[in-house]
Amino acid sequence: MKIVQNAANDTLTLALDGELDASSSVLLDNELTKPEILNFRKVMIDCQRLNYISSAGLGVFISHLQRFQDAGVRLVFFNMQEKVHNVFEILGLDSLMTIVPSEQEATAI
Repeated sequence: MKIVQNAANDTLTLALDGELDASSSVLLDNELTKPEILNFRKVMIDCQRLNYISSAGLGVFISHLQRFQDAGVRLVFFNMQEKVHNVFEILGLDSLMTIVPSEQEATAI
């Protein structure tokens, strides 16, 4: 798993590349746990190159969801591959999290 960050104005974009499993979820958790992430108004997760997500990976997002909401930080997923999106749908996470098809739509939120 590789995570590329891009901060612009009040938005932080994290591009995930590879498989988000039990071992790589620690890396993502470390990024989302940094206190300075709460200084952004929006955190956009680019899932274009995310080709697998395990329950551990989903757990990382779920564990930070309330913290982000309490701080007024929007968490927005975009460019999600169908097989990864299906995992979110099956677990009902698509109703808890904002998932849009494109970066343009994520930016507009």
